[in-house]
Amino acid sequence: MAVDSHSVKLACAAALPLVVYLLHRSRRRASRVSVVPPAGERVLVVGASSGVGKEIALKYAARGARVMLTGRRVAELDAAADECRALSTAVKVRAERMDATVAEDVLRVRDVLLADWAGCDTVIIAAGVSALQPLLAVAGVEHNTRTNVFEPAQVTLDGLQRAQHIAERAVAGNYIGILLSLVALIPVLSQTSRRPAVLLVSSLAAVIPAPTRTLYASTKAASLLLFQALAIEHPQVKFTTCMPSTIEGNFRASAVDSGPVRETLEKALKKDTVARACIHGVDAEKPSVWLPRTHWLGPIIRSILPNMIDSMARRKYNFVGA
Repeated sequence: MAVDSHSVKLACAAALPLVVYLLHRSRRRASRVSVVPPAGERVLVVGASSGVGKEIALKYAARGARVMLTGRRVAELDAAADECRALSTAVKVRAERMDATVAEDVLRVRDVLLADWAGCDTVIIAAGVSALQPLLAVAGVEHNTRTNVFEPAQVTLDGLQRAQHIAERAVAGNYIGILLSLVALIPVLSQTSRRPAVLLVSSLAAVIPAPTRTLYASTKAASLLLFQALAIEHPQVKFTTCMPSTIEGNFRASAVDSGPVRETLEKALKKDTVARACIHGVDAEKPSVWLPRTHWLGPIIRSILPNMIDSMARRKYNFVGA
């Protein structure tokens, strides 16, 4: 019986997706949680004294992980560690004061990890600083965009030096601290964990510019690209970025430029929501976690309709007609 070659081609084309799926499934690795069980997972949280970092530490402790919390504010750090210990008597929790911008602090914590826990499985980087003023305002100059009047008309030496000082603080908190942590801990993760993972709590501001967030957004963008480039250089470690929009809490109160909070926090993300999404992202080895989920479209839409997105940013940060 003659075989219709056209029918054979159609049958092969129809079967191709199934063949690709079966090949992919046969090569799929075991899930991370089956290789690194949550109970006993060795977790380091950088920036765990408050905010999302603290919430992530609490959730890891609640599921039985060994958790090391680091931060600069000792009293708050110790209180967060006590909350972790209260979740279970079996939980191993340590609190280590660490300024992530100080190399000696970072290496001391690394050595504690190696000495006490023989390494680490998961690193969460949730440290960072806020900045809330338009950049020229940091330098002491107010600009009315309606009238195009600058007051004073020119930046003074003191103003320029202040802008430099504030920028250096933002760079230190949002870039240098992340750089030092990653450089010190990537070898530890790679050599001591069966499925090493690191997560960076970044921000939607790192990929969508906004007024009054000049220093914050630019330094978060720098650390995001640092993180993504390192993911390419070290493929044996799973890198996950969390890209949240505005989060509830007092993070803005400690802004390096002492600026006022301009945006409304009524629809801000809950810390609990962000923490759960971060941990799920690490467990699932996702490259990125967007909160809200649809916000991954933001940079794409801005590339097509920049004026619309910029106008929305001005309204969000109460910068209309400033």
